[in-house]
Amino acid sequence: MSQFDTDLIIAGGGLAGATLALAMARVLPEVRVTVVEAFPLAADALPADYQPSYDARSTALAFGSRLIYEELGLWSRLSEHATPIRRIHVSDRGRFGATRLDATEHGQDALGYVADNRWMGLCLMRELLDSQVQWRAPAEVVDMTAETDGVRVVLNDNQGRQSLTAQCLVVADGGRSGLRETLGFQPRHHDYGQNALIANVSTSDSHQFCAFERFTDAGPMALLPQGGGVRPGHQSALVWTLSDQALADLLERSDADKCRLLQERFGWRLGRFTRIGECSHYPLKLTTVDEPVRPGVALVGNAAHALHPVAGQGFNLALRGLMTLVEQFRLATEQGLSLGDARVLRHYQQHHRQDWQQTVQFSDSLIRLFGPDLAPVAAARDAGLVGLDLLPGAKRWFARKAMGLGGRRAVIHRPGGPNRESSDHA
Repeated sequence: MSQFDTDLIIAGGGLAGATLALAMARVLPEVRVTVVEAFPLAADALPADYQPSYDARSTALAFGSRLIYEELGLWSRLSEHATPIRRIHVSDRGRFGATRLDATEHGQDALGYVADNRWMGLCLMRELLDSQVQWRAPAEVVDMTAETDGVRVVLNDNQGRQSLTAQCLVVADGGRSGLRETLGFQPRHHDYGQNALIANVSTSDSHQFCAFERFTDAGPMALLPQGGGVRPGHQSALVWTLSDQALADLLERSDADKCRLLQERFGWRLGRFTRIGECSHYPLKLTTVDEPVRPGVALVGNAAHALHPVAGQGFNLALRGLMTLVEQFRLATEQGLSLGDARVLRHYQQHHRQDWQQTVQFSDSLIRLFGPDLAPVAAARDAGLVGLDLLPGAKRWFARKAMGLGGRRAVIHRPGGPNRESSDHA
Protein backbone atom coordinates (compact mmCIF):
# COMPACT_ATOMS: atom_id res chain seq x y z
CA MET A 1 0.00 0.00 0.00
CA SER A 2 1.42 3.38 -1.00
CA GLN A 3 2.20 5.87 1.75
CA PHE A 4 0.50 8.59 -0.34
CA ASP A 5 -3.17 9.31 -0.99
CA THR A 6 -2.31 9.75 -4.67
CA ASP A 7 0.92 9.95 -6.67
CA LEU A 8 0.56 13.17 -8.68
CA ILE A 9 -1.70 16.15 -8.01
CA ILE A 10 -2.34 18.56 -10.89
CA ALA A 11 -3.68 21.94 -9.78
CA GLY A 12 -5.83 23.09 -12.70
CA GLY A 13 -7.85 21.10 -15.22
CA GLY A 14 -7.68 23.54 -18.13
CA LEU A 15 -5.99 22.73 -21.43
CA ALA A 16 -2.50 22.40 -19.94
CA GLY A 17 -3.53 20.45 -16.82
CA ALA A 18 -5.88 18.14 -18.74
CA THR A 19 -3.25 17.44 -21.40
CA LEU A 20 -0.72 16.54 -18.70
CA ALA A 21 -3.26 14.22 -17.06
CA LEU A 22 -4.00 12.52 -20.39
CA ALA A 23 -0.31 12.10 -21.16
CA MET A 24 0.23 10.50 -17.74
CA ALA A 25 -2.73 8.16 -18.33
CA ARG A 26 -1.28 7.13 -21.70
CA VAL A 27 2.38 6.82 -20.71
CA LEU A 28 2.24 5.89 -17.01
CA PRO A 29 -1.16 4.29 -16.35
CA GLU A 30 0.13 2.80 -13.10
CA VAL A 31 0.70 6.27 -11.61
CA ARG A 32 -2.32 7.61 -9.71
CA VAL A 33 -3.20 11.11 -10.91
CA THR A 34 -5.63 13.51 -9.23
CA VAL A 35 -6.71 16.71 -10.98
CA VAL A 36 -7.98 19.55 -8.80
CA GLU A 37 -10.17 21.92 -10.84
CA ALA A 38 -11.98 25.07 -9.70
CA PHE A 39 -14.94 24.59 -12.05
CA PRO A 40 -17.45 21.71 -12.08
CA LEU A 41 -16.82 19.01 -14.65
CA ALA A 42 -18.53 19.46 -18.01
CA ALA A 43 -21.66 17.33 -18.18
CA ASP A 44 -22.00 17.58 -21.97
CA ALA A 45 -18.71 16.01 -23.06
CA LEU A 46 -18.72 15.87 -26.86
CA PRO A 47 -22.38 16.45 -27.69
CA ALA A 48 -23.25 14.94 -31.07
CA ASP A 49 -24.54 18.25 -32.42
CA TYR A 50 -21.62 20.41 -31.21
CA GLN A 51 -21.13 23.63 -33.16
CA PRO A 52 -18.70 26.40 -32.17
CA SER A 53 -20.37 29.69 -31.31
CA TYR A 54 -19.31 32.76 -33.28
CA ASP A 55 -17.66 34.22 -30.18
CA ALA A 56 -15.81 31.02 -29.20
CA ARG A 57 -12.18 31.58 -28.25
CA SER A 58 -9.47 29.58 -29.99
CA THR A 59 -5.81 28.59 -29.68
CA ALA A 60 -3.09 28.51 -32.32
CA LEU A 61 -1.55 25.03 -32.41
CA ALA A 62 1.81 24.59 -34.12
CA PHE A 63 2.35 21.57 -36.34
CA GLY A 64 4.55 20.11 -33.61
CA SER A 65 1.60 20.31 -31.21
CA ARG A 66 -0.49 18.31 -33.64
CA LEU A 67 2.17 15.57 -33.47
CA ILE A 68 1.91 15.55 -29.67
CA TYR A 69 -1.87 15.19 -29.75
CA GLU A 70 -1.55 12.47 -32.38
CA GLU A 71 0.73 10.55 -30.02
CA LEU A 72 -1.87 10.95 -27.27
CA GLY A 73 -4.61 9.59 -29.55
CA LEU A 74 -6.60 12.83 -29.51
CA TRP A 75 -5.91 14.51 -32.83
CA SER A 76 -8.44 12.67 -35.03
CA ARG A 77 -11.30 13.94 -32.87
CA LEU A 78 -9.77 17.30 -31.99
CA SER A 79 -9.16 18.13 -35.66
CA GLU A 80 -12.91 18.08 -36.37
CA HIS A 81 -13.01 21.69 -35.17
CA ALA A 82 -9.47 22.79 -36.02
CA THR A 83 -8.78 25.01 -39.04
CA PRO A 84 -5.49 24.43 -40.89
CA ILE A 85 -3.06 27.30 -41.42
CA ARG A 86 -1.61 26.55 -44.84
CA ARG A 87 0.14 29.88 -45.36
CA ILE A 88 1.44 32.68 -43.15
CA HIS A 89 1.89 36.23 -44.44
CA VAL A 90 4.10 38.48 -42.31
CA SER A 91 4.25 42.16 -43.21
CA ASP A 92 5.12 45.62 -41.94
CA ARG A 93 2.21 48.01 -42.49
CA GLY A 94 2.99 50.89 -44.85
CA ARG A 95 6.41 49.50 -45.78
CA PHE A 96 7.75 47.08 -48.37
CA GLY A 97 9.03 44.35 -46.03
CA ALA A 98 7.13 41.05 -46.10
CA THR A 99 7.71 37.32 -45.97
CA ARG A 100 5.46 34.40 -46.85
CA LEU A 101 5.48 30.85 -45.54
CA ASP A 102 3.73 27.99 -47.31
CA ALA A 103 3.18 24.52 -45.85
CA THR A 104 3.78 22.86 -49.23
CA GLU A 105 7.35 24.19 -49.21
CA HIS A 106 7.95 22.09 -46.08
CA GLY A 107 6.19 18.93 -47.25
CA GLN A 108 3.19 19.35 -44.92
CA ASP A 109 -0.50 20.06 -45.41
CA ALA A 110 -0.45 22.79 -42.73
CA LEU A 111 1.98 24.97 -40.79
CA GLY A 112 -0.34 24.89 -37.81
CA TYR A 113 -4.00 24.94 -36.80
CA VAL A 114 -6.55 27.15 -35.06
CA ALA A 115 -8.53 25.05 -32.59
CA ASP A 116 -11.73 25.88 -30.72
CA ASN A 117 -10.82 26.04 -27.00
CA ARG A 118 -14.12 24.60 -25.75
CA TRP A 119 -13.94 21.73 -28.22
CA MET A 120 -10.37 20.96 -27.12
CA GLY A 121 -11.54 20.92 -23.52
CA LEU A 122 -14.45 18.60 -24.29
CA CYS A 123 -12.22 16.19 -26.26
CA LEU A 124 -9.75 16.04 -23.38
CA MET A 125 -12.54 15.62 -20.83
CA ARG A 126 -14.11 12.70 -22.68
CA GLU A 127 -10.80 10.86 -22.78
CA LEU A 128 -10.05 11.60 -19.12
CA LEU A 129 -13.46 10.53 -17.85
CA ASP A 130 -12.81 7.16 -19.49
CA SER A 131 -9.39 6.90 -17.82
CA GLN A 132 -8.23 6.14 -14.29
CA VAL A 133 -7.51 9.84 -13.58
CA GLN A 134 -9.36 11.09 -10.48
CA TRP A 135 -11.01 14.52 -10.28
CA ARG A 136 -11.69 16.85 -7.38
CA ALA A 137 -14.03 19.49 -8.76
CA PRO A 138 -15.03 22.09 -7.92
CA ALA A 139 -12.03 22.49 -5.63
CA GLU A 140 -8.82 24.51 -5.39
CA VAL A 141 -5.31 23.91 -4.14
CA VAL A 142 -4.61 26.63 -1.58
CA ASP A 143 -1.31 25.53 -0.02
CA MET A 144 1.39 22.88 0.04
CA THR A 145 4.10 21.75 2.43
CA ALA A 146 7.02 19.49 1.64
CA GLU A 147 7.27 16.18 3.49
CA THR A 148 9.62 13.22 3.34
CA ASP A 149 9.73 12.09 -0.31
CA GLY A 150 6.51 13.94 -1.07
CA VAL A 151 4.12 16.82 -0.38
CA ARG A 152 0.99 17.54 1.61
CA VAL A 153 -1.45 19.60 -0.42
CA VAL A 154 -4.29 21.58 1.16
CA LEU A 155 -7.54 21.66 -0.83
CA ASN A 156 -10.58 23.85 -0.43
CA ASP A 157 -13.88 22.50 -1.72
CA ASN A 158 -17.58 22.71 -0.83
CA GLN A 159 -16.89 20.62 2.28
CA GLY A 160 -14.17 22.93 3.56
CA ARG A 161 -10.42 22.43 3.82
CA GLN A 162 -8.81 19.02 3.64
CA SER A 163 -5.40 17.64 2.75
CA LEU A 164 -4.00 15.09 0.33
CA THR A 165 -0.51 13.61 0.24
CA ALA A 166 1.29 12.92 -3.01
CA GLN A 167 4.73 12.45 -4.49
CA CYS A 168 4.50 15.70 -6.46
CA LEU A 169 2.32 18.73 -7.16
CA VAL A 170 2.19 20.28 -10.64
CA VAL A 171 0.75 23.81 -10.78
CA ALA A 172 -1.16 24.23 -14.06
CA ASP A 173 -3.80 26.77 -13.04
CA GLY A 174 -2.45 29.76 -14.95
CA GLY A 175 -0.72 32.85 -13.67
CA ARG A 176 -3.65 34.60 -12.04
CA SER A 177 -4.75 32.22 -9.30
CA GLY A 178 -2.15 33.32 -6.77
CA LEU A 179 -1.10 29.74 -5.95
CA ARG A 180 2.28 30.29 -7.59
CA GLU A 181 3.04 33.19 -5.25
CA THR A 182 1.53 31.40 -2.24
CA LEU A 183 4.07 28.63 -2.78
CA GLY A 184 6.93 31.14 -2.81
CA PHE A 185 7.75 31.34 -6.53
CA GLN A 186 8.81 34.78 -7.71
CA PRO A 187 7.71 35.63 -11.27
CA ARG A 188 9.39 38.38 -13.26
CA HIS A 189 7.20 40.67 -15.33
CA HIS A 190 8.02 42.86 -18.31
CA ASP A 191 5.10 45.16 -19.07
CA TYR A 192 4.76 45.89 -22.78
CA GLY A 193 2.57 48.89 -21.96
CA GLN A 194 -0.15 47.62 -24.29
CA ASN A 195 -3.26 45.45 -24.29
CA ALA A 196 -4.44 42.54 -26.40
CA LEU A 197 -7.97 42.76 -27.76
CA ILE A 198 -9.34 39.36 -28.75
CA ALA A 199 -12.36 38.93 -31.01
CA ASN A 200 -13.65 36.94 -33.96
CA VAL A 201 -14.23 38.84 -37.20
CA SER A 202 -15.82 38.20 -40.58
CA THR A 203 -14.50 39.46 -43.91
CA SER A 204 -15.96 39.75 -47.38
CA ASP A 205 -13.08 37.75 -48.87
CA SER A 206 -12.19 34.20 -47.86
CA HIS A 207 -9.12 33.69 -45.70
CA GLN A 208 -8.02 30.79 -47.95
CA PHE A 209 -6.46 29.21 -44.83
CA CYS A 210 -3.89 32.02 -44.58
CA ALA A 211 -2.80 33.59 -41.28
CA PHE A 212 -1.67 37.20 -41.22
CA GLU A 213 0.90 38.72 -38.87
CA ARG A 214 0.69 42.48 -39.43
CA PHE A 215 3.11 44.83 -37.66
CA THR A 216 1.97 48.44 -37.43
CA ASP A 217 3.23 51.64 -35.83
CA ALA A 218 0.62 51.14 -33.09
CA GLY A 219 1.64 47.52 -32.38
CA PRO A 220 1.29 44.07 -33.96
CA MET A 221 -1.92 42.33 -34.91
CA ALA A 222 -2.72 38.82 -36.05
CA LEU A 223 -5.62 37.32 -37.99
CA LEU A 224 -5.89 33.54 -37.85
CA PRO A 225 -8.23 31.56 -40.13
CA GLN A 226 -11.25 29.95 -38.49
CA GLY A 227 -13.88 27.53 -39.73
CA GLY A 228 -14.60 26.35 -43.20
CA GLY A 229 -13.84 22.63 -42.86
CA VAL A 230 -12.39 21.48 -46.17
CA ARG A 231 -13.48 24.74 -47.80
CA PRO A 232 -12.01 28.12 -46.82
CA GLY A 233 -14.26 30.38 -44.81
CA HIS A 234 -14.69 34.05 -44.02
CA GLN A 235 -14.12 34.09 -40.26
CA SER A 236 -10.82 34.84 -38.52
CA ALA A 237 -9.59 35.13 -34.95
CA LEU A 238 -8.22 38.60 -34.25
CA VAL A 239 -5.45 39.56 -31.80
CA TRP A 240 -5.11 43.35 -31.84
CA THR A 241 -2.47 45.20 -29.81
CA LEU A 242 -3.69 48.54 -28.45
CA SER A 243 -2.52 51.20 -26.01
CA ASP A 244 -4.63 51.89 -22.93
CA GLN A 245 -6.20 54.97 -24.49
CA ALA A 246 -6.80 53.34 -27.88
CA LEU A 247 -8.43 50.33 -26.18
CA ALA A 248 -10.70 52.51 -24.05
CA ASP A 249 -11.72 54.50 -27.13
CA LEU A 250 -12.36 51.39 -29.22
CA LEU A 251 -14.53 49.70 -26.59
CA GLU A 252 -16.84 52.73 -26.54
CA ARG A 253 -17.48 52.52 -30.27
CA SER A 254 -20.11 50.67 -32.27
CA ASP A 255 -19.31 47.45 -34.08
CA ALA A 256 -19.37 49.33 -37.38
CA ASP A 257 -16.78 51.79 -36.10
CA LYS A 258 -14.63 48.96 -34.75
CA CYS A 259 -14.65 47.33 -38.18
CA ARG A 260 -13.76 50.65 -39.82
CA LEU A 261 -10.80 51.24 -37.49
CA LEU A 262 -9.66 47.65 -37.96
CA GLN A 263 -9.83 48.17 -41.72
CA GLU A 264 -7.57 51.21 -41.40
CA ARG A 265 -5.05 49.26 -39.33
CA PHE A 266 -5.03 45.99 -41.27
CA GLY A 267 -5.83 46.98 -44.85
CA TRP A 268 -7.80 45.15 -47.54
CA ARG A 269 -6.03 41.81 -47.97
CA LEU A 270 -9.21 40.07 -46.76
CA GLY A 271 -11.60 42.52 -48.32
CA ARG A 272 -14.02 44.42 -46.10
CA PHE A 273 -14.48 43.63 -42.42
CA THR A 274 -18.20 42.91 -42.14
CA ARG A 275 -18.62 41.78 -38.51
CA ILE A 276 -16.79 41.82 -35.20
CA GLY A 277 -17.89 39.64 -32.31
CA GLU A 278 -17.65 39.96 -28.56
CA CYS A 279 -14.39 41.68 -27.56
CA SER A 280 -12.26 40.61 -24.59
CA HIS A 281 -8.97 42.16 -23.56
CA TYR A 282 -6.09 41.91 -21.11
CA PRO A 283 -2.81 43.77 -20.44
CA LEU A 284 0.25 42.42 -22.22
CA LYS A 285 3.15 41.26 -20.10
CA LEU A 286 6.03 38.87 -20.55
CA THR A 287 5.98 36.77 -17.37
CA THR A 288 8.69 34.24 -16.57
CA VAL A 289 9.82 32.25 -13.55
CA ASP A 290 13.56 31.61 -13.53
CA GLU A 291 13.32 28.55 -11.26
CA PRO A 292 9.93 26.92 -11.96
CA VAL A 293 10.71 23.79 -9.92
CA ARG A 294 11.42 23.00 -6.28
CA PRO A 295 11.48 19.66 -4.50
CA GLY A 296 7.94 18.31 -4.77
CA VAL A 297 6.47 21.00 -7.02
CA ALA A 298 6.71 22.20 -10.65
CA LEU A 299 5.07 25.06 -12.52
CA VAL A 300 3.84 24.49 -16.08
CA GLY A 301 1.91 26.46 -18.70
CA ASN A 302 0.99 30.05 -17.91
CA ALA A 303 2.00 29.53 -14.30
CA ALA A 304 5.59 29.21 -15.57
CA HIS A 305 5.53 31.63 -18.50
CA ALA A 306 3.13 33.98 -20.29
CA LEU A 307 4.20 35.31 -23.71
CA HIS A 308 2.89 37.94 -26.10
CA PRO A 309 0.02 36.27 -27.99
CA VAL A 310 0.74 37.61 -31.49
CA ALA A 311 3.59 35.15 -32.11
CA GLY A 312 1.31 32.29 -31.00
CA GLN A 313 4.06 30.50 -29.07
CA GLY A 314 2.78 30.28 -25.48
CA PHE A 315 0.55 27.19 -25.45
CA ASN A 316 2.81 25.31 -27.87
CA LEU A 317 5.79 25.92 -25.58
CA ALA A 318 3.68 24.66 -22.67
CA LEU A 319 2.77 21.45 -24.54
CA ARG A 320 6.40 20.67 -25.28
CA GLY A 321 7.26 21.26 -21.64
CA LEU A 322 4.49 18.91 -20.50
CA MET A 323 5.82 16.07 -22.63
CA THR A 324 9.34 16.70 -21.34
CA LEU A 325 7.99 16.50 -17.78
CA VAL A 326 6.13 13.25 -18.49
CA GLU A 327 9.31 11.74 -19.90
CA GLN A 328 11.20 12.62 -16.71
CA PHE A 329 8.40 11.11 -14.63
CA ARG A 330 8.69 7.93 -16.69
CA LEU A 331 12.41 7.73 -16.07
CA ALA A 332 11.84 8.38 -12.36
CA THR A 333 9.45 5.44 -12.05
CA GLU A 334 11.95 3.18 -13.81
CA GLN A 335 14.66 4.26 -11.36
CA GLY A 336 12.45 3.96 -8.29
CA LEU A 337 12.57 7.69 -7.56
CA SER A 338 9.74 9.84 -6.26
CA LEU A 339 8.09 12.00 -8.93
CA GLY A 340 8.85 15.04 -6.76
CA ASP A 341 12.51 14.15 -6.19
CA ALA A 342 14.67 17.25 -6.66
CA ARG A 343 16.83 15.39 -9.20
CA VAL A 344 13.82 14.46 -11.33
CA LEU A 345 12.43 17.99 -11.47
CA ARG A 346 15.89 19.49 -11.96
CA HIS A 347 16.43 17.23 -14.97
CA TYR A 348 13.07 18.35 -16.35
CA GLN A 349 14.10 21.98 -15.99
CA GLN A 350 17.47 21.36 -17.63
CA HIS A 351 15.90 19.56 -20.61
CA HIS A 352 13.21 22.21 -21.10
CA ARG A 353 15.31 25.32 -20.41
CA GLN A 354 16.84 25.70 -23.88
CA ASP A 355 13.45 25.50 -25.57
CA TRP A 356 12.02 27.90 -22.99
CA GLN A 357 14.82 30.45 -23.43
CA GLN A 358 14.81 30.29 -27.22
CA THR A 359 11.03 30.58 -27.51
CA VAL A 360 10.81 33.48 -25.04
CA GLN A 361 13.62 35.29 -26.85
CA PHE A 362 12.08 34.60 -30.26
CA SER A 363 8.66 35.89 -29.20
CA ASP A 364 9.97 38.90 -27.29
CA SER A 365 12.43 39.94 -30.00
CA LEU A 366 9.63 40.02 -32.60
CA ILE A 367 7.65 42.44 -30.44
CA ARG A 368 10.65 44.63 -29.66
CA LEU A 369 11.89 44.68 -33.26
CA PHE A 370 8.51 45.55 -34.72
CA GLY A 371 7.59 48.03 -32.03
CA PRO A 372 9.69 51.17 -32.68
CA ASP A 373 8.73 53.26 -35.69
CA LEU A 374 12.17 54.85 -35.98
CA ALA A 375 13.37 55.02 -39.59
CA PRO A 376 16.66 53.06 -39.12
CA VAL A 377 14.88 50.31 -37.18
CA ALA A 378 12.05 50.16 -39.72
CA ALA A 379 14.53 49.91 -42.59
CA ALA A 380 16.41 47.12 -40.83
CA ARG A 381 13.29 45.04 -40.19
CA ASP A 382 12.12 45.57 -43.78
CA ALA A 383 15.46 44.22 -44.94
CA GLY A 384 15.07 41.33 -42.52
CA LEU A 385 11.63 40.39 -43.82
CA VAL A 386 12.80 40.59 -47.43
CA GLY A 387 15.84 38.52 -46.51
CA LEU A 388 13.63 35.86 -44.94
CA ASP A 389 11.60 35.74 -48.14
CA LEU A 390 14.68 35.39 -50.36
CA LEU A 391 17.06 33.22 -48.32
CA PRO A 392 15.91 29.57 -48.13
CA GLY A 393 17.97 28.76 -45.04
CA ALA A 394 16.69 31.70 -43.00
CA LYS A 395 13.16 31.14 -44.18
CA ARG A 396 13.29 27.45 -43.26
CA TRP A 397 14.56 28.37 -39.75
CA PHE A 398 11.73 30.88 -39.32
CA ALA A 399 9.16 28.36 -40.59
CA ARG A 400 10.36 25.64 -38.20
CA LYS A 401 10.07 28.10 -35.32
CA ALA A 402 6.50 28.86 -36.37
CA MET A 403 5.74 25.14 -36.74
CA GLY A 404 7.22 24.20 -33.36
CA LEU A 405 9.72 21.77 -34.93
CA GLY A 406 13.43 21.19 -34.61
CA GLY A 407 15.88 20.81 -31.75
CA ARG A 408 15.95 17.89 -29.33
CA ARG A 409 13.11 15.40 -29.31
CA ALA A 410 11.40 13.70 -26.40
CA VAL A 411 10.59 10.03 -26.89
CA ILE A 412 7.02 9.20 -25.93
CA HIS A 413 6.99 5.69 -24.43
CA ARG A 414 3.57 4.08 -24.37
CA PRO A 415 2.96 0.70 -22.72
CA GLY A 416 2.17 -2.07 -25.18
CA GLY A 417 3.08 -0.04 -28.22
CA PRO A 418 6.10 1.18 -30.18
CA ASN A 419 8.11 4.06 -28.81
CA ARG A 420 7.87 7.06 -31.09
CA GLU A 421 9.46 10.47 -31.13
CA SER A 422 7.57 13.72 -30.83
CA SER A 423 8.95 17.08 -31.89
CA ASP A 424 8.86 18.83 -28.57
CA HIS A 425 11.33 21.65 -28.92
CA ALA A 426 11.37 24.60 -31.25
